[in-house]
Amino acid sequence: MNTEKNLRVSVLLDYYSPMLTDKQQDVIDLYYNEDLSLSEIAEHENITRQGVRDSIKRGEQTLFEMEEKFHLAERSEKIYAVMERISQLAAEIKGECGNPSAVSKRAELIAKLAEENKELF
Repeated sequence: MNTEKNLRVSVLLDYYSPMLTDKQQDVIDLYYNEDLSLSEIAEHENITRQGVRDSIKRGEQTLFEMEEKFHLAERSEKIYAVMERISQLAAEIKGECGNPSAVSKRAELIAKLAEENKELF
């Protein structure tokens, strides 16, 4: 199974789980977060293995559709990346206090980051 897809589904579940049925939430959580097999989940949920698979597939489809419409996970990732860069630039500014041109350059980069990403906020 694709690790990147596993992580993506787990992240999307955090954002959009209320859009799923209780059963879909449970089986997707057990499958992706608890790493149980289809058979183990079927036994736990008292349904067939095929029922588990179908529920997971329908739930995944809903999660991907929700992200396609709302982009909450994507926006959060962008915000996190911008905040990381701002933090890095702030640390560099702190280290450059004796060099006004370096501080000014970092401040310009922070302003540019804010301007380029203001739609995220």
